Amino acid sequence: MTQPSSPGSQVSATEVRARGPAGPAAVLGTGSAVMLIIGVVVGAGIFKAPSMVAGMTGSVEWMFGAWVLGGVISLIGALCYAELTTTWPHAGGDYHFLRRAYGPTVSFLFAWARFSVIATGSIALLAFVFGDYMQQVLPLGTWGPSLWAAIAVLALWGVNARGILAGTSTQSWLTTLEVGGLVLLVAAALWLLGASTPAAPVAAPPAATPSLGAFGLAMVFVLLTYGGWNEAAYISSEMRTQRDIVRALVWSILLITALYLLVNWAYLRGLGFAGMARSEAVAADLMRAAFGNTGDKLISVLVAVAAITSMNATMIVGARTHYAVGRDWPALRTLALWDGQRGTPVHGMRLQNVTALLLVALGAATGGGFRAMVEFTAPVFWLFFLLTGVALIVLRRREPDRERPFRVPLYPLLPLVFCATCAYMLWSSLSYVYSQSLGGFNAAWIGVAVLALGFVLLAVVRARSAAPAVSPAAL
Repeated sequence: MTQPSSPGSQVSATEVRARGPAGPAAVLGTGSAVMLIIGVVVGAGIFKAPSMVAGMTGSVEWMFGAWVLGGVISLIGALCYAELTTTWPHAGGDYHFLRRAYGPTVSFLFAWARFSVIATGSIALLAFVFGDYMQQVLPLGTWGPSLWAAIAVLALWGVNARGILAGTSTQSWLTTLEVGGLVLLVAAALWLLGASTPAAPVAAPPAATPSLGAFGLAMVFVLLTYGGWNEAAYISSEMRTQRDIVRALVWSILLITALYLLVNWAYLRGLGFAGMARSEAVAADLMRAAFGNTGDKLISVLVAVAAITSMNATMIVGARTHYAVGRDWPALRTLALWDGQRGTPVHGMRLQNVTALLLVALGAATGGGFRAMVEFTAPVFWLFFLLTGVALIVLRRREPDRERPFRVPLYPLLPLVFCATCAYMLWSSLSYVYSQSLGGFNAAWIGVAVLALGFVLLAVVRARSAAPAVSPAAL
């Protein structure tokens, strides 16, 4: 069955079946990748974080400066990833870069963290966000949020089981709806400006330059809202040309930055700076001010669409790490099965989505404890993100003669800026986690436990694998 055409679709499903490769095929273009990156990045954060950033920065100028700086830092990181992905295009993405730079131990621990919390946990958390907001639109009883969460996982699993073109086609339409929702926020602000009621004062009271600590904390929330663009690395081997991934990374960051600035302008014009800074639900307050009670329903739909859009994108890229691990370790070779007709890692996708459903069930049983457990693993994510940035420098030194279709400009300055940002985020997330507790235990131990269990699993896998199936140098 031929997949429906959509924004970003580049190759027909018939052509994919005709090629029928045993591994990833180059079937995606720039449009598909841009839609996927925007879908991963633009999530529920933009409906919440702007009010927090406004309160921490204390002025309109510093607030917009923080969002612009977040876009610049994200663009720098994207340029670093552009070099890695064009030089070593691979379905394993970060896993593959870490393996080449540091060997199988570090890369296996990353794959375990990605499976246990980074990707699979994110799918489950996004499913609950979707469920929470859909419950406000179409209640399904006491267990409604959990039921909606499970329905979302199963529905997207069904779509992506049809193949990469079905997944990216769905992603294109979902991302279009998501961006349309952000435009609706701007329309709400314009509606208020045109209303007869007096507009809220835009300017903030005179405020001193925010302290380094306050601005740094604001940047934590800004960068978290920009997070996810690195997921493009997992489809690098499926891009029609390697220049496409460079264009996709750059254009997506520029578009996301423009969207975020536009949405912040909408909040500012609709609520005023003071109203924006003290709001507990800034998007909901704006929609309610413009459309009354209807606005509550609209914002629930917008957040639900944003959550399921990010879910679908994460589902597409997440399973590709499992495929890469299966290729490298004989004991996990079943994960290396790739459906050439559909362009999907069959067992990797199944393992990921079954685990996500189990996590949804765990979340339903434990409530907020599960969500906190996943959120408290942020230091693990930033640790491996930092190591990936350093890997660019390591591989430049180790493989100087390797052909690089794209080289990050101003090397080594930009990679060092990216690494310094990751190190700061690692420190910030560690500071936050160390001050929290879960079930009477310091939350910092959760990340330690994840990595410790990874070492145990690595020992088991090594015992069952005489040697890695494919050496890094051979890929």
